[in-house]
Amino acid sequence: MATTAIPIDTLPSMNPATGEVLGHFERTPASSLPEIVSRARAVQRDWAKLPIRDRCAKLRGLRNRIMASRNELTDAVVRESGKPRVEALFADIFVALDSAEYWSKNAARALRTQRVPHHSTAAKAKRGYLTYEPLGVIAIISSWNYPLAIPLSEIIPALAAGNAAVCKTSDFTPQCGALIEKLFIDAGFPKDLVRIVQGGAEVGQALIDASADKVIFTGSVATGRRVAEACAKRLIPTVLELGGKDAMIVLADADLEVASSAAVWGSYTNCGQVCLSVERLFVEQLAVERFIALCVEKTKKLRLGSGSDPATDVGPLIRPEHVRRMIDLVDDAVSRGASVVCGGSARPELGPNFFEPTVIVGVDSSMKLFQEETFGPILAIQVVRDAKQAITHANDSPFALAASIWTKDKSRGMALAAELRAGAVMVNDAISYFGIAEAPHGGCGASGWGRTHGKAGLLEMMQMKYIDVDGLARSEKPWWYRYGSDLERAADAFLQFEFSGGIGAKLRNARSAMKTFFRDHGW
Repeated sequence: MATTAIPIDTLPSMNPATGEVLGHFERTPASSLPEIVSRARAVQRDWAKLPIRDRCAKLRGLRNRIMASRNELTDAVVRESGKPRVEALFADIFVALDSAEYWSKNAARALRTQRVPHHSTAAKAKRGYLTYEPLGVIAIISSWNYPLAIPLSEIIPALAAGNAAVCKTSDFTPQCGALIEKLFIDAGFPKDLVRIVQGGAEVGQALIDASADKVIFTGSVATGRRVAEACAKRLIPTVLELGGKDAMIVLADADLEVASSAAVWGSYTNCGQVCLSVERLFVEQLAVERFIALCVEKTKKLRLGSGSDPATDVGPLIRPEHVRRMIDLVDDAVSRGASVVCGGSARPELGPNFFEPTVIVGVDSSMKLFQEETFGPILAIQVVRDAKQAITHANDSPFALAASIWTKDKSRGMALAAELRAGAVMVNDAISYFGIAEAPHGGCGASGWGRTHGKAGLLEMMQMKYIDVDGLARSEKPWWYRYGSDLERAADAFLQFEFSGGIGAKLRNARSAMKTFFRDHGW
């Protein structure tokens, strides 16, 4: 029987629910990256000269294209990532639309020149300003779990700021990558301003080697370390979002019905393949029995299946090796004393990548489930005496991306949030801050550094410039040459005038201090 040869320079688009290959997309040759970045740099120079209102108008056009294409985009997300269609709409399409909407309206204000007031007497004759200039070409290396939301929420502010963007989307989601580039073409953006490159690690390395002006990476700690090392050799600044081990602290006074629903959704949404997933639950002793019962009850009601089925709550993992990892994590925890009270098994009869939503209790920090990023549908619970112990356990992790606290006492929740080591803390909600355009996203430690989203994320893509305008243009400055003992005495008097605590000392030194400003330089 004849077979159809598949070119080796293509990427397969696979449906994780079935393992079916949906099509093939052209792989970008690594050797072409210098030329791609060079073309992006050339067109960026003209793009940066456009008034920001014109760039924002283009973003409004992009928003309209995303909205008009939302069904096609949603279908692609569901086919390649496996997530339920509802999740694709809320987490991918909404975030992309909202990013375009927000920056089209707010970029000009965020990047407006700012006056810098001067507090010292020596600088009172000056006027200071902060201005922001685009960096040039932003390289984005993105992830497969949110194949539209993550890259688009980084490309959009990069363009608003006047940069070009070259984005390597995941080799697991090549169709989504191709559709992103098409969006910008259809919205009338300049050719080569936004380029999507397709491939694996070799393309990511080539993108770094092509010397973009900044690299924004989303992915694993191991790959992030390699990205940081490669960029450091070229002194390329980076933003690294390397995942999390997010803690959820449930206090005894929390609404357990609501908190348990949040725990179930926060652990299983996108089949747990979320950097902000709830991966460590710390529940106060007084509430733990009821809380576990509610989580188990709700988990058992979830429907596991293909994301294309409207009845599905939890879709598949992305690839078979992720299923094997879930089995290993559960086995490790059970071998160390944890108990599976719901789920815990692969479901090969549904497809090659299905794993049951799992509730596991008696977990502690000795287990991989509390040490490594899970990235799968496992809800792991540890009982704690009180809030103090919960905070101690939550902070006992190399990851520090986000966390949540559940309590009816909002003031207490705010106070405890201040004690948590995390880039973001939500009180009585989880994960959803990622969809708030104003909210910065990022962490520290093993979770990486820098921020995306919000003004902090926008400024990551800018070069800040300070401009100083002196108001005494015809006067030589008192600290200039030439030096001498008279200037030395006057300088000391000025220090006493400026920094002495008492008004008497200031008055005694005022006359001598003024000599620094009205002196003959002796040229």
